[in-house]
Amino acid sequence: MANTDLSVLIFGESGVGKEVFSQIIHNLSSRRHNPFIAVNCGAIPEGTIDSELFGHEKGSFTSASEQRKGYFETVNGGTIFLDEIGEMPIGTQARLLRVLETGEFIRVGSSKVLKTNVRVIAATNKDLLTLTQQNKFREDLYYRLNTVPIRVPALRERKEDIPILFRKFSGDFAERYKTAPVQLDEPAKQLLMSYGWPGNVRELKNIAEQISVLSKDKVISAEQLSNFLPNRDNSSRMPALAAQGTQVPVTSFSGSSETGGSSTTEREILYKLFFDLKKDMNDLKKMMFELAHHQGYAGTNPGNLPAEHLMPAFDPAAAENTFNTPAITNYPAPEKKSGPPIVIHHPGEDLNHHEEVEESLSLIDREKEFIIKALQKHKGKRKDAAHELGISERTLYRKIKEYDIEE
Repeated sequence: MANTDLSVLIFGESGVGKEVFSQIIHNLSSRRHNPFIAVNCGAIPEGTIDSELFGHEKGSFTSASEQRKGYFETVNGGTIFLDEIGEMPIGTQARLLRVLETGEFIRVGSSKVLKTNVRVIAATNKDLLTLTQQNKFREDLYYRLNTVPIRVPALRERKEDIPILFRKFSGDFAERYKTAPVQLDEPAKQLLMSYGWPGNVRELKNIAEQISVLSKDKVISAEQLSNFLPNRDNSSRMPALAAQGTQVPVTSFSGSSETGGSSTTEREILYKLFFDLKKDMNDLKKMMFELAHHQGYAGTNPGNLPAEHLMPAFDPAAAENTFNTPAITNYPAPEKKSGPPIVIHHPGEDLNHHEEVEESLSLIDREKEFIIKALQKHKGKRKDAAHELGISERTLYRKIKEYDIEE
């Protein structure tokens, strides 16, 4: 089967190693010296999967700034592995069916038909036949891919492979981390084989790596192994704050210790937070009051502040029912008045004689002023001045001539 160009469909749960089987098929085929690429169809957004697989032309969509080759064009003569084929959109399935039947495809945004010679190996953890009945997968594509079906059993269905795979993984990690490989005693092997392995080979590999790195002993017992295997209720994986059925002691403001639940603890924390906040607000009001009445000089006796300017004392009993903070005393804001005209006074002149100067609101005068300031700032360098003003150098040159500005 490996030496043929037949399409292969691999069934199996997540983590059983379907991609490994696709690589084995490629390495044993006549295409082994040509490219191999694995594509996760479920990880590519629906709007871009056609471009990823078949390529696109420049300008075919908004972000298509240049021409791009797709995977089928890149691995011409090799093998492409389509993982999670059940997640592929219906429109892309029609394009894939044409590639499988005729070896032809069209880039996105193009009308030119291209040829490719690619062997397709697909994999899924879903029941594609059920998806075809639900109109979520093309029936003709299913039968076209299912030329050579391969079912990879879950790890719990082949328990005799578990010690062999563990020995293989532990040897690989020992070589990577320059340590001696870990070994299991007989009770540990039985425990390893009795575990359900919901994550299949991927989970077994992770456990082997954890033991290789974290374990001090190189011969692992069943008791040590149980520390690395998660319980089904995941209780051993969570940090224990207190024993089940016990209450956590909570220290009140009076200093006495009492028991209570999490709601009591949160309430006490909120009480202290509001108490500190009110104290800081009173201190701030004292300082602002002294600054306002002594022109920036803080008095030596801030305790003489009138009581009406202070916030009421914090009452924890009242705060349990409501957290509404009393409104802070509002000082009257100064009335907004129109500003007086600008008065220019020259020495030696009569103060009763003054001249009112109205501020210029002309856009032309403002623009000319900004251009002069920019040229002065950059010492007459037009390029830097134009960049500062946010205009082109040609526009700046025209403005200089228009306003007759001397450089």
